[in-house]
Amino acid sequence: MANVAGIPVWREIGASARASREPLERHAVVVVGAGPVGLALALDLGRRGHRVVVLSRLDFVAAGSKAICFSKRSLDIFDRLGVGQAMVDRGVTWNVGKVFWGADSEPVYRFDVLPVKDQQRPGFINLQQYHVEDILIDALQRLPNVDLRWGHRLTAVAQGEDAVEIAVRSAHEEYRIRCQWLAACDGSRSTVRDRLGLDFEGRVFEDNFLIADVRMDEDEAPAERWFWFDPPFNPGQSALMHKQPDGVWRLDFQLGWDIDRAAAAQPENVERYVRAMLGPRAKFRREWYSVYTFQCRRMQRFVHGRVLFAGDSAHLVSPFGARGCNGGLADADNLGWKLDRVLRGAADAALLHSYDFEAVLTADENIAHSSRSTDFMTPKCAASRAYRDAVLELARDCAFARPLVNSGRLSTAVSYPDSPLNTADADDWDGGVAPGSPALDAPLGEGWLLRALGDRFVLLADGWRGEPPQDVELYDLGACGEGLDALRARYALRPGSAYLIRPDHYVCARWRRPDRVAVAAALARAQGRPQ
Repeated sequence: MANVAGIPVWREIGASARASREPLERHAVVVVGAGPVGLALALDLGRRGHRVVVLSRLDFVAAGSKAICFSKRSLDIFDRLGVGQAMVDRGVTWNVGKVFWGADSEPVYRFDVLPVKDQQRPGFINLQQYHVEDILIDALQRLPNVDLRWGHRLTAVAQGEDAVEIAVRSAHEEYRIRCQWLAACDGSRSTVRDRLGLDFEGRVFEDNFLIADVRMDEDEAPAERWFWFDPPFNPGQSALMHKQPDGVWRLDFQLGWDIDRAAAAQPENVERYVRAMLGPRAKFRREWYSVYTFQCRRMQRFVHGRVLFAGDSAHLVSPFGARGCNGGLADADNLGWKLDRVLRGAADAALLHSYDFEAVLTADENIAHSSRSTDFMTPKCAASRAYRDAVLELARDCAFARPLVNSGRLSTAVSYPDSPLNTADADDWDGGVAPGSPALDAPLGEGWLLRALGDRFVLLADGWRGEPPQDVELYDLGACGEGLDALRARYALRPGSAYLIRPDHYVCARWRRPDRVAVAAALARAQGRPQ
């Protein structure tokens, strides 16, 4: 595997040439960063018909140790972008996790990340980030309105009231772009954030972890998430194992705080841990070794005038729980349809304040879960360790203790019960999906509900009477025949009920007895239109 400036190369692409020779270009949207978040946002906007420029400082797809676990919510987002099946076909599907303690070969706890069955997608797939990027790039290359520029580095940002002007440098030239909106998806070392003089707030954890991605020809272990507390092969610490495609395994070892990081990443030292976990005769080849210290931090705000931050440029969490890239994809999903409406003049720019509200809420929940996971996994005092060990001991036999076992609460969609886009329930509901929560998939005839919802506002009704509402697509289950029991149960539907669902598949209103006036008011609120 080739390396460029210390970065391993997965797919060579080469520097892009500009079609324009103008020193100042004008565009509606520029996305900085060609990781999964930036590519997903560009794909969303491109599929909606907008012209988008994507700037990548690299002229290749990087390999190395990055995100591998993609949640059902992210798969649902990928489905809406037309790439979900490609991700599932390429990835390793899993729903089960096991937690081990000490030398015991039997888990103290097992869990299912897809407790509600009969949904199109699994709880998780494992798929190396470079495969995810490859699939997104291939989809973008089919869109003539998206200009993906490799080897083009942003060097300066100047923001005005009605536009953002940036300076860009490639291998052959320097030029400027004046854009209406700049989406900063350029990662934890964001150049955009740095040039605007912005920073993170939060916590850096005093611990080190070793990642060893190894390739094994014999990989008969099941596709499950296995986590160890205090295993004999890493006493007093923790470890994690995940199966990836191509015979690659992600092995993660806690090392402690006071270590020589450079020495810990040397192959002879890494392989000592790997053989201790897999056995002295295990045959494997190195893919990637690294040592990292993680943070749980975020920017105070994600919307700064006409500059919009998403993904790691806006927030950082620990890798335990797979909340980093999944949280970033949630940002792109939330932002895409809102920016689309603003660009088309269908909503005022104030709609983007709801992105800031909801994305910050998502980041805070992910940071809270990540911090609690780390505190449980790495107790820093005798009392914390006694609590953790007592929980693990009880979890063997007592169901009430198992939810307290925290080896990384795995990423799930975050609800926004207080979102400014919601309309509060005016009727009594016992169950169902409340406003501010993501829609739950269910069988729908020969297909699936989330696929039927698409990427527009939908009024999901169980028997609509009279003229359909304007400016929203009516999907009436009353005309869909039999086989809808699971869907009706999950949404607590009964004849005459209806749900209003956003383009990102979040519920924003529901009624037992809807009428056109109520639907119109809720739709205006959710779309950012004057009421």
